Amino acid sequence: MRAVAYKTPQPISAETSLIDVELPMPEAGGHDLLVEIKAVSVNPVDVKVRAHSAPPADELKVLGWDAAGVVKAIGADVTLFKPGDEVFYSGVISRPGSNAEFHLVDERIVGTKPKSLDFAAAAALPLTSITAYEALFDRLKVQDAVSGAGRSILIIGGAGGVGSIAIQIARALTDLTVIATASRPETQDWVKELGAHHIVDHSRPIAPQVAALGIGAPGFIFSTTNTDSHIGDIVEAIAPQGRFALIDDPKTLDIVPFKRKAVSVHWELMFTRPLYGTPDMIEQHKLLNKISELIDAGKIRTTLSEIVGPINAVNLKTAHAMVESGRMKGKAVLAGF
Repeated sequence: MRAVAYKTPQPISAETSLIDVELPMPEAGGHDLLVEIKAVSVNPVDVKVRAHSAPPADELKVLGWDAAGVVKAIGADVTLFKPGDEVFYSGVISRPGSNAEFHLVDERIVGTKPKSLDFAAAAALPLTSITAYEALFDRLKVQDAVSGAGRSILIIGGAGGVGSIAIQIARALTDLTVIATASRPETQDWVKELGAHHIVDHSRPIAPQVAALGIGAPGFIFSTTNTDSHIGDIVEAIAPQGRFALIDDPKTLDIVPFKRKAVSVHWELMFTRPLYGTPDMIEQHKLLNKISELIDAGKIRTTLSEIVGPINAVNLKTAHAMVESGRMKGKAVLAGF
């Protein structure tokens, strides 16, 4: 089968940073589905792994976690899907990725593709939707109010892949006032279209802008990018006893300043459940089905912003460079081979 892989970590500009390869067809067993890939999207995790994670000598590493496709075969223990089902999912970082014609994935982290979306639009959603949903409801527990705080959430990096879906999920499933950060006219327009009540510019001090809104200190802050640059503003802006979640990889993270406000700090990594095979791993299946229902009900929309082209090394290199620029709006998708 055709796939895109790499042998050594290199800058994306290098000729062999990603290469077209032929690999054996995988076989489904246990809880695995064999999925014929129709579309994939690129996330910051793809870029980070490609740049820093070397496969064993003379081996190939296939990236890609977001995917949408059709179930072609199932393992003996599968109960949730059958061949012919259209699915979308985000895989797990410890297994070969989805930048291939066929891919194995555990059924318990797979959802039914939204009927109202094509494969490309669906492929933009899984990783960011799981991340945003788990951050909001499992980590921040936004359903439980912070005493004395404004009933609001500040989302830093509102126009990125995670921010774009977090805004929508918060609007669709909570009564929170959503404050999102964006710094350019086009990204400010984007987050407004997605439902943000207020927009602040993260290229300027964030806390004074939030205070100037006059709606009280937010009980919840969700940082999706550049957390180390904004940590002072986060400490200043958040309400006492508030909850703070982050997903990026700051070089340093001094949380001592949160002590005075008794703020809880939460990491979100959507790969954790499948990496450790947690007893509640099937929650990701349920979560994706909920996202699918919200899409088909017209309550949220895909965050697809650009289809780069078919799945091959040249187009994946283009998509990686787009993500590396730090100026992405929504998600870049590749469709078909």
